[in-house]
Amino acid sequence: MYVLVVYDVEEKRVVRVHKFLKRHLHWVQNSVFEGELTEAQIEAVKSGLGRIIERDADSVLMYTARDRRWLSKEVIGRERGETGNLL
Repeated sequence: MYVLVVYDVEEKRVVRVHKFLKRHLHWVQNSVFEGELTEAQIEAVKSGLGRIIERDADSVLMYTARDRRWLSKEVIGRERGETGNLL
């Protein structure tokens, strides 16, 4: 499944969230990650984020699509992060 994660968290948790997501997805822009995950991996990401963030102060949006083909992406300006394979 193709996943896009956008987050807005308090400054003291930004680094932890960023490092956690970088282990699972491609960093494409400040506070934005994307990539392919299985349903089990999505649940692991949700669980991990749930342990890091403060639900009453932070916000994480997770968009999913069955296949990347159903999304179109246009970059205007410089692309900050490559979205190739995570290896």
